[in-house]
Amino acid sequence: MRQIIALGGGGFSMEPENPLLDTYILKQSKKENPKICFLPTASGDSEDYISRFYSFFNKQQCLPFHLSLFRPPTRDIESFILEKDIIYIGGGNTKNLLALWKEWGLDNILKKAWNQGIVLAGISAGSLCWFEEGITDSFGDKLEPITCLGFLKGSNCPHYDGEMERRPAYQNFIKSKQIQSGIAADDGVAIHYNDQEIFKIVGSRPHANAYRVYLQDGVKEDVLKPEYLGVS
Repeated sequence: MRQIIALGGGGFSMEPENPLLDTYILKQSKKENPKICFLPTASGDSEDYISRFYSFFNKQQCLPFHLSLFRPPTRDIESFILEKDIIYIGGGNTKNLLALWKEWGLDNILKKAWNQGIVLAGISAGSLCWFEEGITDSFGDKLEPITCLGFLKGSNCPHYDGEMERRPAYQNFIKSKQIQSGIAADDGVAIHYNDQEIFKIVGSRPHANAYRVYLQDGVKEDVLKPEYLGVS
């Protein structure tokens, strides 16, 4: 089963005291102590971001690793990635992430990992990157369309409720046909795909949602209610 878990926001970097989304990700590997590898490429391999990853996952039932492209642990990056159970992509600059991945051949390695059943997950840029396209602030002071890896069909918009300009910008780009219809997610929501189809939507916040956004006599927005992972 090919799995991708796309987080609109949340996880250890945004909700360090709320482990619901990250523990959900760990459970999807079906391993007792899954090897989880963090790729902080979009943040420029921020040392603080890497430290927060280990601070959280060292306390979980897993074996955490990270891959820095600025200080790679090995020349054989493909073997390093393919021996892991979960690949977790951090947020940051999506354009730089895609450029560096292409230069290092990581786009092809991650596709191989996905096809081999390694769970792919990520937040923000780490959500957006898996889709055909979406919107990003990577280019400067405003949101713009971006073409991504295309593992998943359609477009994506993370932080749908977390950044006030996201929702109107995403809808306007769909309305003007600069990007195709797609899926948006509030902070605290993860969309779990099995073989390019939505399998489940889960949330770490009781009132956060996902949305199907599409053109039909204007832009329409269908609310997709997540399964809340906490105690109701």
